[in-house]
Amino acid sequence: MNTSVKLGNQIPTQSVILPFTKSLYKNAIENYEKSGRKAQEWQVELAKDLFAVNDDGLWVHTKFGYSIPRRNGKTELIVIREIQGLLNGEQILHTAHRTTTSHSSWERVLKLLDKAGIKYKSLKAVGRERIDIPETGGRVEFRTRTSTGGLGEGFDLLVIDEAQEYTTDQESALKYVVTDSDNPQTIFCGTPPTPLSSGTVFVNFRNSVLEGKTENAGWAEWSVEDQSDIHDRELWYKTNPSLGTIFTERSIQDEVGSDEVDFNIQRLGLWIKYNQKSAISENEWNELKVHSLPVFQGQLYVGIKYGNDGANVAMSVAVKTLSNHVFVESIDCQSVRNGNSWIVKFLRSADIKQVVIDGASGQNILASEMKDFRLKPPILPTVKEVINANSMWEQGIYQQSICHNDQPSLTLVVTNTAKRNIGSSGGFGYKSQFDDVDISLMDSALLAHWACANDKPKQKQQVRY
Repeated sequence: MNTSVKLGNQIPTQSVILPFTKSLYKNAIENYEKSGRKAQEWQVELAKDLFAVNDDGLWVHTKFGYSIPRRNGKTELIVIREIQGLLNGEQILHTAHRTTTSHSSWERVLKLLDKAGIKYKSLKAVGRERIDIPETGGRVEFRTRTSTGGLGEGFDLLVIDEAQEYTTDQESALKYVVTDSDNPQTIFCGTPPTPLSSGTVFVNFRNSVLEGKTENAGWAEWSVEDQSDIHDRELWYKTNPSLGTIFTERSIQDEVGSDEVDFNIQRLGLWIKYNQKSAISENEWNELKVHSLPVFQGQLYVGIKYGNDGANVAMSVAVKTLSNHVFVESIDCQSVRNGNSWIVKFLRSADIKQVVIDGASGQNILASEMKDFRLKPPILPTVKEVINANSMWEQGIYQQSICHNDQPSLTLVVTNTAKRNIGSSGGFGYKSQFDDVDISLMDSALLAHWACANDKPKQKQQVRY
C-alpha cells in the first residue's frame, strides 16, 4: 500500500463494541488474502469485532450491524465472514433487497474461492444461488428477501445485506432461522436510509444499540452527526475509509450536485432525523385524531413545562371523555420573558382539578405565584414521576387511550421526536429532532395526561349489615 497517498479514516466515527479478549479473525483474513486480495485496515479491525468469541467459544456479538457510505466495499467484510464460515462448516443465509445484489454477492464469493484454490460446488438459480464446500459441509444460500423467505429452515449465520431496506415483515420471517443454531450470528450491513427507504429494522437496531438497550449486540458506523458542507473534503476522508484505495477525491467531486441531503446520506453517512425515525410516528398519532369533539366529563388537568434551556414555557390540558379516553390539547408555548401572567389567568378562569409543573428554571416561581392567588398547590414531579409520565404517554399512544384534535403545532412536535435517557435506571424522556421545534409543548401535554390518567375516582364506601 502506498503510504504517501492520503487515506480515509480507518476507525468508525461511532461504535458500540462489547469487551472481549479473544478473536478468530486472523484465520479469516489469511484465508481471504489467499485470493490475492489485501484486506484494508478498517476491514481487519471490524473483523476482530465480528469474530470475537467468549470463554465458551461463542460469538460475543450475536448481532452486529455496520453502516458505511456507498462504494467503500462494505460487503467485502461479509465475504471474509462467509468464506470462513464455509470453511468452518457453517450453514449461512445471505439475503439482499434486490436480486442483482444477491447474485453479485454469489459471484464475488465464487471468484475469491477460485483464486484461493478452495474447492466448492455451486448452484446457479436466479434469486436462489448456493455454494457448498463438501469437505466441511459448509454452505451459503443467497436469497432475495420476501416476507416468507427462510421460513422452516435453519442456519447458523444470517446476513442482511442492503439492511436499510429490511422491513418488519421480512424480519418476522427471517429472524428465527438462526434460533436452533448452537452458535448463531446475524449481521446487518448497509448505508443510512434515504427518505424513500422502505425498511425500519436497521434504524431501530442502530438506535437500540447506541442507546444501550440491547444485549450481545455490536454496531459501527462512519457518519456525520448533522447535515454538513458537501464541499468539505476533510469530511469526505472522515466518513469514507476506502477513500484513497478504492476511489479518489475526483470520484467524489463528480458526485457533488444540487441535492445536498442525498450527498450527506450517501457519501457522508448522515442518518436523517425525519418522521421515519420519530419515536412516535405520524401514522400512530393520526390514529388518535377525533373527527368531532368528544363528550368531556370531569375537570381539567393542566401540564406546564419550562424548557430545559430556560427559553420557553408551554401549557397543555387533559380531560377524560365519556368513552374513558384522555383528550389532550395544548394551550400555548411562550417565551419566559413574557412572564407567567398568561398562565395564571388561565388557571384562575378554568375549572381545574390538578396542575403539574416541571422544569427547574421556573416551577418554584410559578408555584409561589399560584399561592399568592390562593390557587390549589401544584404537583412538582420527581424525576421518577417524570419518567413514569413519559412511559404512560408512550403506552397511551400504543394502546390508543389518548385522543386529540390534530393541533398543527402539537402534531409537528409529537411526530418528530427521539428518545433520550433520564435518570440512572433506564428511564427515558423525549427530545425534538429539530432545533426550532420546542419539545416543551409535548412535555406539557404528557404531564397533563399523566395527572389525568393517574387520578382515579374515589370509590364510595359500602356499609354492609
